[in-house]
Amino acid sequence: MTSLFDPLAIGAVEAPNRVFMAPLTRGRADRDSVPQPVMGEYYEQRAGAGLIISEATGISREGLGWPYAPGLWTDAQVEGWKPVVERVHRAGGRIFAQLWHMGRIVHPDFNDGKAPISASATTAPGAVRTYESGGDKKPYVEARPATPDDIARVIDDYEAATRNALAAGFDGVQLHAANGYLIDQFLRDGSNHRDDDYGGSVENRARLLREAMTRIVEVAGAGRTAVRFSPNGDTQGVIDSDPQALFVPIAQWLDTLGIAFVELREPGPEGTFGSTTQAPVSPAFRKAYKGVLVLNQDYGRADAMAAVAEGRADAIAFGRPFIANPDLPERLRIDAPLAKDVMANWYSAGPEGYTDYPTLEAEAA
Repeated sequence: MTSLFDPLAIGAVEAPNRVFMAPLTRGRADRDSVPQPVMGEYYEQRAGAGLIISEATGISREGLGWPYAPGLWTDAQVEGWKPVVERVHRAGGRIFAQLWHMGRIVHPDFNDGKAPISASATTAPGAVRTYESGGDKKPYVEARPATPDDIARVIDDYEAATRNALAAGFDGVQLHAANGYLIDQFLRDGSNHRDDDYGGSVENRARLLREAMTRIVEVAGAGRTAVRFSPNGDTQGVIDSDPQALFVPIAQWLDTLGIAFVELREPGPEGTFGSTTQAPVSPAFRKAYKGVLVLNQDYGRADAMAAVAEGRADAIAFGRPFIANPDLPERLRIDAPLAKDVMANWYSAGPEGYTDYPTLEAEAA
C-alpha cells in the first residue's frame, strides 16, 4: 500500500515524500517584486517537503496586483530568486516556481493606471490594498476583454518567465490556472463571454491554457512543467456551470503531454476558504489523466494518508499547515501536534510569523 511518506517520481524530479508545500502568497518581496533574503530562510526551513511550489510569482507588471509579491520578469527578480532557490537546494529540497497572471484581479494602481485584461468585460468582486491606498482597500474595476495582441503578449510573458525561472535555478514551473486568475477567467463560462476562438465551446475556452502550456513545455520540458486548477465552485467570482464537462477534456489533453503533475484545489461544502456544493472533479479527472495527480484543500493527516493509500491522489499539497510547521512532513509522519499560525502575520513584512516558527527539534532543545 502506498504511503504519504513514500518517494515519488514527478517528471524529471524525484520527491522523497508525497507531502507537497502548496503555493502561499506571503508578501515579503520589495515594491519592485524582487525576492528578499528572508525568503531564502523561509523556504530553506521547509525544504523537507516532497516538493515546494513557490508562492504565486508574477510573469509581468501587467499581471501582478498583489503588494510585495515577487516576480520573474526582470533581471533583478531573477537575481533575487537565485539565493532563495540555492538555499532550498543546499538543504536537500526541490522547488517549482508558480507562474501567475492575475487578469481582472489587478487594480490599475499596480499597472500605471491601465485597466486589467480578462476574457471578457467583467469585474471581480471585492477590493484590494494598493501601494497608493494606505490602509484602505480599493474595489476592483471592470476589465477590458483581451485582444489577440494581448493574448500573444501574455503567452510570450509565460515563456519568458519560464526561462527566467530556470535561470534562477528552479527545478520546474507550475502554471497557475486556478483560483479565479487569468487562465481560470478564460476557462470557466461564468467569466468567459467571448464569441471568438477563445470563447464559447470548451475547446475554445481552453485554448489559452493549451497555448500557454505548450509554450512552457517547449522551454522547460514536460518533466519540469506542472499546472494547477480549481475546477469546482466559485473562486473570486469565477465559476463554471458544468465543471466536469470542462475539465475532463483538459485532463485528456494533459495526459498526452506527459507533464510532471497536475494539482487540483477542490473545496467541499464546508471548506475553510471557499465552499461549494459542486462535486469534486478529481474522480473523473483521475480516470482521464494517468500522470501524477496532487490534491489540495483542507487535508489533515488521516484523510491525506487515505487519499494516497486508496490511489485517489499521488500526493497532497498542504498550504496553511506549512506556515507554522516548517517540518510538517516529519510532524505528519510521527503524528505530532501541529502548531497554529497567526493570520495577522500572513502578509506582514519581516520575519515575525514567517521564519520564527520552530521545528520539533528546536522546541525540544
